Amino acid sequence: MEVVTEIAGKVWKIEAQPGAQLSADDVILILESMKMKIPVVAPKAGKLLELRVKEGDTLKEGEAVAILD
Repeated sequence: MEVVTEIAGKVWKIEAQPGAQLSADDVILILESMKMKIPVVAPKAGKLLELRVKEGDTLKEGEAVAILD
């Protein structure tokens, strides 16, 4: 399952690394948009298989940032 952003922004901080077991609503990363910090969360429980971004990346709305099993 792809995890996508709901807004455009810059990756401010990565909170979870590949291999982590996540619960639904666990924070994967935090975006900075318009001076606000917006968490990107796991939509369901699962293992974080892949991160497709790194801190400092600029993202568009709807861009895939991670893969969960």
